[in-house]
Amino acid sequence: MSNNIIAQLRAQRKQYNITEQKLINFIINHTLAAKEANIQEMSDGSGVSTATISRFVKKIGFDSFRDFSFTLANAMIEDTPTDFFGEISDNDNTVAIAKKVFRGAENALSATIDSLTAAQLDQATHELITAHRVGFFGIGGSSLVAFNAYHKFLRTPIDVIAHPDYDVQLMQAVRLDKHDVAVIISHSGRNKDTLLIAQKLHENHVKIIAITSFPESPLAKIADLVLLSLAEEVNFRSESMSSLIAQITIIDTLFTLVGSQLSRETQEVVDTMRDVIEETREH
Repeated sequence: MSNNIIAQLRAQRKQYNITEQKLINFIINHTLAAKEANIQEMSDGSGVSTATISRFVKKIGFDSFRDFSFTLANAMIEDTPTDFFGEISDNDNTVAIAKKVFRGAENALSATIDSLTAAQLDQATHELITAHRVGFFGIGGSSLVAFNAYHKFLRTPIDVIAHPDYDVQLMQAVRLDKHDVAVIISHSGRNKDTLLIAQKLHENHVKIIAITSFPESPLAKIADLVLLSLAEEVNFRSESMSSLIAQITIIDTLFTLVGSQLSRETQEVVDTMRDVIEETREH
């Protein structure tokens, strides 16, 4: 679970069952009480049994309630605003709506960086650099992120592929093998078309890096490495909108890390591309 456990629970709340959501709501809405509560007090306050609480903390990656409680206490030193991701109300004017949308994007980025670790980013960078070929895959809105990644990584010496058409993505996937890496972007991690691509890649022993908002999703479970992009659903806009910004920023981070490790080779590619593009411009 992330260092900012409150932000992550808030962003992923809808993926859990009704009872677990009840517990999460108690933690979010009564942060000071949750910070100081033992497991029985948390049970009394949330109306969720101690057994369920114990199972839940293990489900989200903690060895015990004690470990969960310690992380929770440290994560709640600063108050979390009610409209952390920018909830929109009927009374909001243009400026208020704009500020909340921007705040939602900012907080999605903050929650996302808190969920990532240096070890995860280093591993992803290593896999990308050592791969024979890297494929970027995404459906719908995630296809924009995949093509954005392709456009950026063309500036590196890495051999990259991507395509907006689903059938072409599927054909590309079945041609990759154990020497290659696939980066799959999916907010929900549950899109059937995306999962078919992931399954074909898995069958070919391709290493999969998943960028998704849900660590318990089918995509996350099939992936070798999961990078979480966090955003909470609010009215008038899907959480996937803020998640899209977080996904693109993860891609930017990986591109920068790769570029810093392959600086000379990347600069040569960039210079060559810049010269070619310059030839297309009027002077």
